[in-house]
Amino acid sequence: MKTLVIAEKPDMGRTIAAVIEPKAANKRTYIEGSDYIITWAIGHLIELAEPDKYDEKYKKWRFEHLPIIPDEFKLLPNPRTKDQLKVIKEVAKQCDKIVNACDAGREGQHIFSLIQRHLKLKQPVKRLWISDLTAETIRSGFQQLKDGSDFENLTRAARARSEADWIIGMNGSRAFTTKHNVLLSVGRVQTPVLALIYDRQKLIEEFSSLKFYEVEAFFAQEQTEYRGLWQGERITDPAKAEGIAAKVKGKPARIASYEVKDTKEYPFKLYDLTLLQRESNAKLGFSAKKTLDVAQALYEKHKVISYPRTNSNYVTEQNIPEMHKTLSALQGTAYDEWVRQANRNLVHKNNKAICNPAKVEDHHAILPTGKRANGLSADEQKVYDLIVRRFLSQFYPAAEYKVHTVLTEVEKETFKTTVKELLQLGWKVLYPESKKDGKRAKTKDDKGKEEEEAEEEETSEPFSLNASLGAHCRDAAAKEKETQPPKAFTEGTLLKAMESAGKQIEDEELRDAMKDSGLGTPATRAATIERLKHVGYVTMQGKRITLTPKGRTAVELIRAAGVELLTSPEMTGQWERRLNEISRGQASDETFMRNVKKFATLIVDKVRVQNRAARTAFEGDEPAGKAGGRAAAGKTRRSAKASGTEGAAAGTAPKARAAARNAARGSGAPAGRASSARSDAAGVTAAQAPGRAAAEAEAAAPNSRAARGQTSGRSSRGASAAQVAARPADGPRVVGGCPRPGCGGTIFMGKKGYGCSHYKTGCTFVIWKESFGRSLTDAQVKALLEKGKTAKLKLERQGGEEVSARLVLADPSTGRLETEE
Repeated sequence: MKTLVIAEKPDMGRTIAAVIEPKAANKRTYIEGSDYIITWAIGHLIELAEPDKYDEKYKKWRFEHLPIIPDEFKLLPNPRTKDQLKVIKEVAKQCDKIVNACDAGREGQHIFSLIQRHLKLKQPVKRLWISDLTAETIRSGFQQLKDGSDFENLTRAARARSEADWIIGMNGSRAFTTKHNVLLSVGRVQTPVLALIYDRQKLIEEFSSLKFYEVEAFFAQEQTEYRGLWQGERITDPAKAEGIAAKVKGKPARIASYEVKDTKEYPFKLYDLTLLQRESNAKLGFSAKKTLDVAQALYEKHKVISYPRTNSNYVTEQNIPEMHKTLSALQGTAYDEWVRQANRNLVHKNNKAICNPAKVEDHHAILPTGKRANGLSADEQKVYDLIVRRFLSQFYPAAEYKVHTVLTEVEKETFKTTVKELLQLGWKVLYPESKKDGKRAKTKDDKGKEEEEAEEEETSEPFSLNASLGAHCRDAAAKEKETQPPKAFTEGTLLKAMESAGKQIEDEELRDAMKDSGLGTPATRAATIERLKHVGYVTMQGKRITLTPKGRTAVELIRAAGVELLTSPEMTGQWERRLNEISRGQASDETFMRNVKKFATLIVDKVRVQNRAARTAFEGDEPAGKAGGRAAAGKTRRSAKASGTEGAAAGTAPKARAAARNAARGSGAPAGRASSARSDAAGVTAAQAPGRAAAEAEAAAPNSRAARGQTSGRSSRGASAAQVAARPADGPRVVGGCPRPGCGGTIFMGKKGYGCSHYKTGCTFVIWKESFGRSLTDAQVKALLEKGKTAKLKLERQGGEEVSARLVLADPSTGRLETEE
């Protein structure tokens, strides 16, 4: 009999067949040769059954049915790919051995395991475990097939992850949805990630900017000129700063201290997936999902990079010869000049910055393969270029600098100068942007150290001082500055936070240690971010991730219910670590699942006694309302009524049912590959399904069509979770009082702006939410109402000019805003 090979996707199956059975017959859904039959899954062919497959009563979402915890999980074929499952079942009858050739990772193992369990395949299994799809690697992999039993622990971890996500997602989503009558998606991974975004946005909104002053002086010694910053306690009095500048200007100075230190900057580590996604976001503006999709195409379709879904930045000893072969293969390409200058002696098994087998588990770092990259799209070429340059940099020496640290004293005032003199570019020759004079190269991830950057200047010109000679202060000036709030997350910085479970870790060794306990895995983090967008919890403003009112309220409700652990990045990071321990045989999957079930029961018990949130708490949120309008909102209201007081609309209409099902999966949607896009898309089409108020106003502006039909005000999105959950919907939640003279009304937030509750009696005050190129927050509008101006913000004037200025309430009668620098 023959051996059945099951790949994860058709392209992978055909690639494998071309190597092991080059003369095989293509039967469309499988390929048959003399020794092998090669077929494939199409992502997930098998899914965990929905609750109604255990009991019909679960079709309607009712709180009294919770928690839902199956004794044994049922498996169901994906209806869209059931024909391919039948193909596998039929060809398996002709084979006495099976090779699992699905992706070499936890998710690929899970895909195969589900097929094996559902079809009850009894044949002995071998495992193909390879890191790229070149012919040489496939051939070598089949010569060194591993026993399927070696991966039983990985299978247990994959199954535990899937079932845990189902239990938390189904029970959490149904509990909060039926309690608060709005579709709320809860998940083991997505909810802590949402909490990270929430906490960052709250810090930004509550940040109070502090004005301070720096004094900089410009010195000369013979032909050398340099700049120094005054050293001392932060100055908040402008008169003091101006006084110091006037005191030292034009005066003789002396070199109080002069140190010169040689330093080296070594090449950055090879890419793992998360680091590649972060840099693609920062340098190319690509989303995490786009980078993953492009990298997957470079791996599967073009076969020009190794397996991308890796969490390692290192290689093993076996990869060192391959790296040298790949370097040779890059000769004659666009990288030829850099290949010829490369030093092969730098890449060897004793270089622990590259070769560290202890830090390679399933897969090594992302590397280019020896295959020529032809026919790449523009986006594929950009990501490929990042990978190749990072690879080539390992064959280059460190960049070398002399760091000059100078303390200059003038009139008993001390000024510090740090000059970084470039001696040798080394690996930075691969990055032309790092050659710019007078600026520190922005290739590192530690750009948050703004004060250090301000003090340090990089130059390629020779720099030297004579400490025994005096100097002269040519000029001095006081500069006004302001403390800056934390930066909003981009997808790149959010991935960094997910990798370390929210901890701000700059030390690379500590970051490596945290990799086992991050939020999600490299393969699933992009899907988690996409899901938060699809369910209406976050939106993108350029590269910045912004929380919606729905996302804000979801976090506050969860925390107010007393299940803070559901929003805890550290707790979810520990779960991820435990799953990794299960995959290594160091922890019990049964104990893990017992704890998951206890936690799901705790969630339900806590939400049961929570007060229902005011309807207004969710208003003005996701763009899904645009599609349905008033008619859709009315329809969902009727659906909710039909399903009972504690029921959600999910059980009454197919679209609503699909949306609710996908919300309930949370981060436990089947495996995040073929099925995740489907579930996410469905979730957004009816994100308001259960019990939304029928008439959502389009804006807060008075006299607008939406505002005229409004009978009550809006809630402030800054309301606390406890208030939102505890108060009935008996009135508007306000941002502040109306500043229009003699009005006496209150300002509330609408979908497009902040308007006055007295609009019916003629008050025309409105502050538009989108003003001067940014989306205003409640805290900023409150500052305008109470103080007449905001702190300095990054704004955009007409014509696209970007400025740092305050917003000023120029006309309290109408809400007209102006800028003030």
